[in-house]
Amino acid sequence: MTCKAEKIVGILGGMGPEATVDLMQRIISLTPATDDLDHIRCIVDNNPKVPSRIKAIIEGIGEDPGPCMADMGRRLETWGADFLVIACNTAHHYYQAVQDAVNIPVIHIVGLVTDHLIQKYPEHKKIGMLASPAVAMTGLYTKRFQSKGLIDIWPKPEVQQQMLEVIKSVKKGESGPEVTNRYKNICRHLAEQGATLAVVACTELSALDCNLPIPAVDAAQVLAQEIVDVAKNRKPLVTYI
Repeated sequence: MTCKAEKIVGILGGMGPEATVDLMQRIISLTPATDDLDHIRCIVDNNPKVPSRIKAIIEGIGEDPGPCMADMGRRLETWGADFLVIACNTAHHYYQAVQDAVNIPVIHIVGLVTDHLIQKYPEHKKIGMLASPAVAMTGLYTKRFQSKGLIDIWPKPEVQQQMLEVIKSVKKGESGPEVTNRYKNICRHLAEQGATLAVVACTELSALDCNLPIPAVDAAQVLAQEIVDVAKNRKPLVTYI
């Protein structure tokens, strides 16, 4: 009996580059392997030239990233990807542009993480959000959470600005104690706001990889596990939207 061939994942990356590498490392770590052949084939477009999501969403003056991301998706499909993922939470604001451009499924990280919370942490209803202000502005998690009976708790405006500065620091390659301490203080602030569990919903924050003072689910880790499970045919592919 011949085993079903593994699926190939296409990764829309570069938003930012370090966060994309972090996702790939997570995929490698989660894959049971004794040799190179056991690992998953990833086709990655680590493209830092995607127009800025911050300028487009927060500042309202930037170029629309959607067409560039759609082109990336088409290329990844042409190169042999069986399904796609977007290695950036904020960039899921342009998810539909990618899905409309291809004939293969695109996993939606927001739906994936929401369903993960419901299945694995049903006792938690107040979820703190560790994410870019752009994610808050687009309502990506808010809309999905409301439909599932969850409450998203965000930092107060001045603290959310501090979060953006932490994210910008990571994009500049800064991840030392000063940056991680600021990040941890934001986590404490969310707990004070009533959050009993947090979601790390920014791949830059995922790349910091530090112990947090609040229980947390990392969206990048959930996505990486989904990629492994789908590629290895352990579970059917679901787009989660």
